[in-house]
Amino acid sequence: MKSYTLKSIGKKTDYMTIVREMEDGFVVKIVRDLDGYEDIKTDYISRELFDSCIRTGYLTEITEPVKVAVNA
Repeated sequence: MKSYTLKSIGKKTDYMTIVREMEDGFVVKIVRDLDGYEDIKTDYISRELFDSCIRTGYLTEITEPVKVAVNA
């Protein structure tokens, strides 16, 4: 599973992990840091939108392992 940081305002540590790759997109887990509280959502992102986010720098691949919440 690859993980990506989300471009955020300030020092937030929001990130997204690909849970499953599908033909036309990805099922992803998005973790947002809201003042010490983690907001965790599972969602779908199309391959076209994902590629656009990579090109524009909204998503940046994380090269070191990310600790993902288990109870999501």
